[in-house]
Amino acid sequence: MNPLEPNLSTLAIARATLLEPYGLDEAKIQRVLHEMRSHQIDAADFYFQLTRAEGWSLEEGIVKSGSFSIDQGVGVRALVGEKTAFAYSDDISLAALQAAAHTTRSIAQQGQQRRIKVPSAQFAPAHRLYGHSDPLPTLDATQKVALLEKIERAARARDPRVKQVMASLASEYDVVLIARHDGVMAADVRPLVRVSVTVLAEQNGRREQGSSGGGGRYDLAYFSDELLHRYVNEAVDQALTNLDARPAPAGQMTVVLGPGWPGVLLHEAIGHGLEGDFNRKGSSAFSGRIGEQVAAKGVTVVDDGTLTNRRGSLNIDDEGNPTQCNVLIEDGILRSYLQDSLNARLMKVPVTGNARRESYAHIPMPRMTNTTMLNGDKDPQEIVASIERGLYAVNFGGGQVDITSGKFVFSTSEAYWVEHGKIQYPVKGATLIGNGPDALTRVSMIGNDMALDRGVGVCGKEGQSVPVGVGQPTLRIDGLTVGGTQH
Repeated sequence: MNPLEPNLSTLAIARATLLEPYGLDEAKIQRVLHEMRSHQIDAADFYFQLTRAEGWSLEEGIVKSGSFSIDQGVGVRALVGEKTAFAYSDDISLAALQAAAHTTRSIAQQGQQRRIKVPSAQFAPAHRLYGHSDPLPTLDATQKVALLEKIERAARARDPRVKQVMASLASEYDVVLIARHDGVMAADVRPLVRVSVTVLAEQNGRREQGSSGGGGRYDLAYFSDELLHRYVNEAVDQALTNLDARPAPAGQMTVVLGPGWPGVLLHEAIGHGLEGDFNRKGSSAFSGRIGEQVAAKGVTVVDDGTLTNRRGSLNIDDEGNPTQCNVLIEDGILRSYLQDSLNARLMKVPVTGNARRESYAHIPMPRMTNTTMLNGDKDPQEIVASIERGLYAVNFGGGQVDITSGKFVFSTSEAYWVEHGKIQYPVKGATLIGNGPDALTRVSMIGNDMALDRGVGVCGKEGQSVPVGVGQPTLRIDGLTVGGTQH
């Protein structure tokens, strides 16, 4: 087999973790793959994985829960045309591989075999975007509890109106090894850490919430005192701001989105519609529109899985292909979709390094990594000052989108009413309602302050969750519908 991973220590870690303890090696794996390929299938792969995860949470001044889990197994997949056969086992052994391979082989034409020669695939080297040390032991249990207690003390010290603090710390160590029918073997070791802070503030019988947090592909030493205080200040400031918030206006109006996390609207309303499976099936609002003007001039959207240490980044995707920076929309023109190998083969286009899966027990599909809109040339203060009457949305809560129509609904968690270019007061209860493709055409000003989110994003699709990143500059959208309480 052809090692794809240039970082031999990563491949060595994966071999030592996922193959050697179970009496497996490349030769045995390849024999099973050869047998699968002899039964009229287009492609096949094995996905070995070990995941160690730990979580701690604090509420009301005490650590109320702690968890630790180890999960390991192998997923076996075979592809014929548009059909996918998939089986998985938490038993990593040659017998389990053979049994799963036999199950997936059932989609091949019965009784027909062929002699094949497995080609030597040539791929670009995998990246080295993050370290491969295990983050779980970088702090001991006492230090992890102390970190959460530090967050609580800092939040309560900020303002007497802070009545409740909830904080959590999560870390994960993920080792994957991918063996493919074409002889390629690829490995990745993926650390991931995250801190979340939520505070409840009370004033005159009214309670409001604020939240913050962040993380990425680091170890736990990433969470310096300075960074933790930044999370605390953001959460407390948001809660205190919302204590003074008035009911949101309703109607069609100018909306300015702040930089960073508001890019989640871009992710949901536009990004999902650019995933290859939806477009191959013709179910996306962007289907068949490559080369068309789908957004205002100046709008450039990329999905970049190669950003160093970012939550959504990967050295290789979950089919063993290096991640890329994919230009999806360039100056308003639709350029490409996000592809895994199945949809790329059927659409006769290159893979883009966007095959992702929640675990070995799930099939890969085209998914986003870090999806961002690039900078424009406007000063963000100029953009806010351009609002005659409208909404300035600084932060978002949840949202949802209909891929087929492109319709979305998003709730703001921090927003302000603006008149004559001046911020008047904070509002609550504002929801943004629109259509992704239509909203892209209504972008009239793009800031020069592009920022990435802090590292908290989780994306769901067809029951699978994966870590992602978002980002954008300050953005003005004209004529967006805001749901709220009528002004």
